[in-house]
Amino acid sequence: MKATLYTIIALIAFAANSLLCRMALAEGYIDPWNFTIIRLLGGAVCLAIIMSVHTRKLKHKHTVNSNNTNTAAIAILEDPILQDKGSWFSSISLVVYALCFSLAYVELDTGTGALILFAAVQFTMIGWGIYQKEQLSTVQWAALFIAFTGFVYLMLPSAAVPSLFGAVIMAMSGIAWGIYSIRGKACISPLRATGFNFIRSLVALPLLLLIGMSYLADVSTEGVILAGVSGAITSGVGYSLWYVAMPLLKSTQAAVVQFCVPVLAAILGVVFLSEQLTLQFIIASVVILGAVSVFVLNKKKPKLSIQIKTSE
Repeated sequence: MKATLYTIIALIAFAANSLLCRMALAEGYIDPWNFTIIRLLGGAVCLAIIMSVHTRKLKHKHTVNSNNTNTAAIAILEDPILQDKGSWFSSISLVVYALCFSLAYVELDTGTGALILFAAVQFTMIGWGIYQKEQLSTVQWAALFIAFTGFVYLMLPSAAVPSLFGAVIMAMSGIAWGIYSIRGKACISPLRATGFNFIRSLVALPLLLLIGMSYLADVSTEGVILAGVSGAITSGVGYSLWYVAMPLLKSTQAAVVQFCVPVLAAILGVVFLSEQLTLQFIIASVVILGAVSVFVLNKKKPKLSIQIKTSE
């Protein structure tokens, strides 16, 4: 139940993030470089504030539960939650994903970008899952194929022949996101791991600013607000919740459930942007959501080994 709840909330955050990116970049409110800068900065600031409150509560708890100051200090130093500070590799993956996604978004149309992005995510996460000996049943393989078919049916009409640059960087974004998601399985504190990953990502800001400064004239107030909300809420908080769900999911499950993101993003587009609800979308949504449900609920049954004892 916990895995389902956090997964659904995280997927909604991903869909909202896609909507915010579409509003900011497709409408020309801001350029990809400054959007990424504000997004990373917003996530880092928001999570730093939440982490400071969370850390203070943990330290206070140790102080109250300990007999003396020295015992409390040792407990704080040895607390596995307080020791979780993310990793540089995860931070690099985060920066590559965020920047490449923004750059590719203005190079590709929605359908093409989504097809390339999610194909790369599925290849990375399912490939890793198989490498880690996560076995899939015949029903799960069939559900995966049906979900991908429904996804292609949803996105293909709006897809066009992509530019080589756009296709490559969107594929890089998908691979980076797959890696970032996989590394969430090992985190102890999803909040602190995500927070420190965002904070570490700020070392890339000088390079991003060096390029982004030439686009400052194109940055509008709307673009800054959309990028800020994308960073602080749908990215910062959303990725923390995703890191809560990841240890509770297999890599293959975490990969397949993300097929729901384009469906949720389209629903948000209908609700908030008055986009048209088509019969094709309804059919594709039913197929995708149904196939994902079958995949997650179906589990490969272990083979029974029959041991025959022979009398000596």
